[in-house]
Amino acid sequence: MAGHFGPLHWWPARSPFEVVVGAVLTQNTAWSRVVLAIGNLEREGLLDPHRLLVRSEADLVLLLRPAGTYRVKAAYLREVSGWLVRRYGGDPVRALAGDTLRKRAELLALRGVGRETADSILLYAGGHPIFVVDAYTRRIFSRHGLLGGKEDYDRIREWFEARLPRDAALYNEFHAGIVNVGKEFCRPRRPRCADCPLAFLPGGGLTGTPREG
Repeated sequence: MAGHFGPLHWWPARSPFEVVVGAVLTQNTAWSRVVLAIGNLEREGLLDPHRLLVRSEADLVLLLRPAGTYRVKAAYLREVSGWLVRRYGGDPVRALAGDTLRKRAELLALRGVGRETADSILLYAGGHPIFVVDAYTRRIFSRHGLLGGKEDYDRIREWFEARLPRDAALYNEFHAGIVNVGKEFCRPRRPRCADCPLAFLPGGGLTGTPREG
């Protein structure tokens, strides 16, 4: 993947809080839609937890409309912003500093933050060496027989972490490569298998038996 795509410099954001916002908004939504919603927040000066928290929910709903399920996501962003402001003075760097699993537990206690969202925040906003598992990961590696596709999220995460050096920069580029392979080649329908940079990935892994196709 690195040879095919080169450095990807993912996650595209200008501040840790923007990463947090993007991680919440990208749930069940195409990234292109998230970009529109983040642009709306930026124009209103709301890529700051203090300012976002005091903005009315009605305003947030309108600004987040491009990202889908906007009422729910407005509530989730207020939840995360409240946590940042009340406990850490609105500083995401301070909020995410410390033991990885302890910070993960804090994030998972927040409404609207699941494991993929928490791990994305930890890796991309906090620089923690934790591997992010998403739908692209399941699709690509199950098609190659390395996953069955139904394994628990943390079992997959731990499988990757046991086989890769614990390095946040590596996990960053690895996950970015997976995202790009999933978008460009390993599509849900009509995958471009012959052109895929992972065309010769060997089988085995969690399932123990390679799959055909």
